[in-house]
Amino acid sequence: MADKQDDFSSLYSDDEILDDDDDDSYETIPNNGGSWQDYGLSTLKDSVYLPAIGKRQSALGKEGNSAPQLTPVIKMGWLDKNPPQGSLIYQKRWVKLDADFLRYFDNDKDMYSKRIIPTTSITNITNVGDQKFEVVTHNRTFVFRADSDFERTEWVTVLQETIRDQKYTHKDLSGQHLHGAAEMQGYLELRGLRSKLYVVVSGDKVLLYKNMEDYKLGIGITSIDMNVGNVKDADRRAFDLTTPYRTFSFVAESDQQKDEWVEAMQNSIGEALSNYEVAEKIWVDEFNQFCADCGAAKPEWAAINLCVVFCKRCAGEHRGLGPSISKVRSLKMDKKVWTDELIQLFQVLGNRGSNTFWAANVPPSEALSPASCSSDRRRFIAAKYREGKYRRYHQLFGNQEALDNALCINIQSNDVLETLSLVFCGANVNCDTGNPDFPTPISLAQSYEQHLQVEFLTQNKNTEIPRSEVGGHMDTVHYMAPPSITHNGFLYKTASMGKPITERRAKEEFSRRWCTLNDGNFNYYESDRNSTPNGGLKMKEIVCLVVNPLETHGYDHTFEIYTDSERLYLFGTDSPDVMREWVKSIAKSFIPSSAEDLLNRDFERIGKLQYKDGLNLQSPKVGWFSLVGSTLYACFEDSEGEEAIHLKKLQELSIQQENEVLVLVERRRTLYIQGNRKLDYLTWSTAIQRAAGSSGDTLSQQQLTESDIPVIVDRCIDYITQCGLTSEGIYRKSGVNSKIATLLESFRRDARSVRLKEGEHQVDDVSNVLKRFFRDVKEGIFTSEASAAWLSTSAIADESQKILNYQSLLSSLPRVNKATVRALVNHLYCVQRFADMNQMNLHNLAIVFGPTLFQTDGKDYNAGRVIEELIGHYVAIFNVNEQQLKKQLDEITAIIKLREINSSSKVPPAGDFICTVYLEEKKETAEQHVKIPATMTAAELALEILDRRKISVREKDYWCCFEVNEKEETERPLHYQEKVLPILHSMGTESCLVVKKHYSMEAMLIYLASKVDDSKHGMMKFREERNLLGLGLNTGSFHDRYFILTSTSLRLYKEVRSLQKLQIPELQCSHRPEKEWPVRSLKVYQGIKKKLRPPTCWGLTVVYANEKHEKQHWYLCCDTQTEMREWFATFLSIQNDGNVWPSETIKMRASRVPLDTRLGNISLIPLRGSENEMRNSVAAFAADPLALFRDL
Repeated sequence: MADKQDDFSSLYSDDEILDDDDDDSYETIPNNGGSWQDYGLSTLKDSVYLPAIGKRQSALGKEGNSAPQLTPVIKMGWLDKNPPQGSLIYQKRWVKLDADFLRYFDNDKDMYSKRIIPTTSITNITNVGDQKFEVVTHNRTFVFRADSDFERTEWVTVLQETIRDQKYTHKDLSGQHLHGAAEMQGYLELRGLRSKLYVVVSGDKVLLYKNMEDYKLGIGITSIDMNVGNVKDADRRAFDLTTPYRTFSFVAESDQQKDEWVEAMQNSIGEALSNYEVAEKIWVDEFNQFCADCGAAKPEWAAINLCVVFCKRCAGEHRGLGPSISKVRSLKMDKKVWTDELIQLFQVLGNRGSNTFWAANVPPSEALSPASCSSDRRRFIAAKYREGKYRRYHQLFGNQEALDNALCINIQSNDVLETLSLVFCGANVNCDTGNPDFPTPISLAQSYEQHLQVEFLTQNKNTEIPRSEVGGHMDTVHYMAPPSITHNGFLYKTASMGKPITERRAKEEFSRRWCTLNDGNFNYYESDRNSTPNGGLKMKEIVCLVVNPLETHGYDHTFEIYTDSERLYLFGTDSPDVMREWVKSIAKSFIPSSAEDLLNRDFERIGKLQYKDGLNLQSPKVGWFSLVGSTLYACFEDSEGEEAIHLKKLQELSIQQENEVLVLVERRRTLYIQGNRKLDYLTWSTAIQRAAGSSGDTLSQQQLTESDIPVIVDRCIDYITQCGLTSEGIYRKSGVNSKIATLLESFRRDARSVRLKEGEHQVDDVSNVLKRFFRDVKEGIFTSEASAAWLSTSAIADESQKILNYQSLLSSLPRVNKATVRALVNHLYCVQRFADMNQMNLHNLAIVFGPTLFQTDGKDYNAGRVIEELIGHYVAIFNVNEQQLKKQLDEITAIIKLREINSSSKVPPAGDFICTVYLEEKKETAEQHVKIPATMTAAELALEILDRRKISVREKDYWCCFEVNEKEETERPLHYQEKVLPILHSMGTESCLVVKKHYSMEAMLIYLASKVDDSKHGMMKFREERNLLGLGLNTGSFHDRYFILTSTSLRLYKEVRSLQKLQIPELQCSHRPEKEWPVRSLKVYQGIKKKLRPPTCWGLTVVYANEKHEKQHWYLCCDTQTEMREWFATFLSIQNDGNVWPSETIKMRASRVPLDTRLGNISLIPLRGSENEMRNSVAAFAADPLALFRDL
């Protein structure tokens, strides 16, 4: 048993304190000799120094190799290692050093290390005492002891040389870049240990880490080569990864996660066993050994028409361009594609030649690195290949005839690079050569035996040429480098920090430094006489620039710089002009030209952040933002110019703590601001929340509604309208002073988050909060400057002149004050219309609100007269539409009558179903609880949600209710006439209803209008859901199939050779389909779960339920988004007899059953509290009161 425990602990470093359980699931397989034992060099007991000569070998195994091909070992030997807990007991370890990693093992026979330390993470090697030396990394220090001083000196020298070499190669082997992008990562339990390990599946390896922090730093436990691995199912949530040397028994948190881990590891095995023959041939050119787009090492994918080689992460973005732009193929798995001519073309052209054309004008600020995020890659690759933004323009660009002539001449030579330049600047691959014997460039090149030219032209016969404007004239657009910003002078600087500044920094903490900004580099020196800088940073590293308020620190004027390496730099000066010039120069140096509009204002902070919006919630994009007062200006990725977000007018502002996302909800948009760098995100989040809150005591400094009314005023008026209009003595009676003060403070702290609920808040408390707010508001609602004019107007005898005076004074008020006066007077007018119930007639209201609004002591009678006249002449002074006013009063009457019925009968009506519906996405702040009658349609439900959120439906706004299945990663827009209740009963717990815009609907309607009939046919990639008993590598894949969709059925054909017969109806019966389904029995969902690894991102999931109610799934993949949209539109049209969308949205709104619209356009109090409270509230507002009481 002791040996068994040694096996457990052998995976971990000495500093890992882990409790071992007695478990037989972790099995050591004895080594019976052979090459593996030789590879471990078990016979060498002393250290061996192997000088690195020549080029490094590939770290990837070739086909047929059973042993992992590691980077050549530079030095290996026995060393003693001291655990970092302070133990004095050294333990002997077998240590190996190669160009990339320092590893140590229990002994020289072990295949799996106890620790992997990337050489790039090592910052220093120092001698410490007798025969000892330290290996210092970014967060840890490892102490080793050699047997002699000579041995120690040799280890230190070799380590220092290796680290120095790594600095020159600029490799990043830490963190996520240890072995490339991760296919899957997360915590797994390893049987026999209580602590979970962080496991990463990356390429052809599985890597084990102590935790996620170690993963980010790149300091791992061990690496398992999957070319000798096998994955086997075990009991329940467990599975085994077996190798010839050990068995690793993992336990996942759920059966679903287990399946995902097993599939990821099986794919890794497939990756390890892939054929590297083609890759090795193409990698002969050293430029092809690095990604053409981001520079990542050992790229395994290529665009065979663009002649560039790229990494797996960039390959995903190339696929997104579509095969008409980039024909993506694997160097390892698509062996049949790689003919000798194509391989030779990549050897001759490849990344070296192609990038002299495609990447001739890439600005440094836009260049990718191996660490670039997906949104940066997507933007860069689309700009590079779809738009041709960085290409080297041919001198004949724009002259089509000259380009075609030049192409026909050049293909007679072997200059393929010139051909590439001509073709991707507009030359027609299929142009007329003028030679009747060889009419096309391909045939002409064949006649001159220019095989590489033929190969290139063949691959680009249907390639889409880059255009500056899609569908427009192809104008010449050259990249122009931004003007070089140069500035220098003295600044005062503190030491850089890795966390936000929370305390005032005194002058003594600043040091005077000579600072220079030149060619995108900011450096600071001890003095203006020094030539060696103390430090510096590149402008492209800056992610945020902050201008602090006056006297925030010891120096009056300070600014902060945040970098992408999570560092904060604080600079100060006593001169406002000096700071203004520095801020202006720095901002111009790192803000891209697309966001230059942000520099036109005196910002408080400016920088880039990741964001998501309602159009795309799958992957974040990068936007540039500046904060000016309470307005956030943004330059989004796909929009021109800047957009303004008025933070005080946000409907909601919240933080998703679990993933550090700031959610900004406007009337027509929800924006998610995401932090990929914690340091600057925290300061952005704090600043935005502060700007969105109430910032002072004037009306304009409050949180506002869309109509420029303070939220506190809007919420109090709404609550009193719904719950207090019949309250006797409303606005005259006093509330509970402590409750009034608490509620008013809550409103002042964050009015947006205050929800007034009947039962929790008393009407008199709310009414007194409103009065106290107006009494305390700075400068008053009528402004201190104009108060005298308002008061004097009441003395005018002529009524018409008096009304004109009031109108003039009203129009001269500030925007927020004018909107607030209008809203308040409208409310008081409604209150006095029900004076027979509340005893608050015109005179009584004037007595209360005159002194309150004019902030007088009550002795000036004119204040009351002004209020009385404003209410009395409300229609005339405010130019009110009397029809709308009557409708409002009718709705209030309905509310009052309904409350009377509910107060006499506390039993709510029953029989309907209450469910949660989400607006735009599934999250707590977007949920709405809705009562679903049996007759409610999807269109009625969508409009119900939009009415609640006060969202108006504009022309060509296709709001739709979607059935979203998170588990299957699919969604289905419900037909506008589809009944909602049956859908709710059929949905599982993993599904929900989401109301959002259908952005493809307009294109679908245009397509359907152009169709002659309801049929469609074409090729799609098909996969059928299968239950696999085994866990082999072949889990089913997508295959090309031909489909015919008619008004009755969907038919699948395996053979393609007889397709021409299918165009003739009478011959269709002679060609038997492989499968056939009744089209009206199918449910078609958009999307395919990623677990199935669909070949494209444009897929449909088709669900068919047979007579036994057994569901079958089929997965269809299209090559383009347009193709998928056309198939889906045809399905919708056939299943709904051509009635896909109502001809007019207004008609759809008018057709709503009035059963659920009790309050017309009056917004309900948001439903909160327990389920019973929610049900009672919904039931109480479920039927149309006007319909109920119209006959009374």
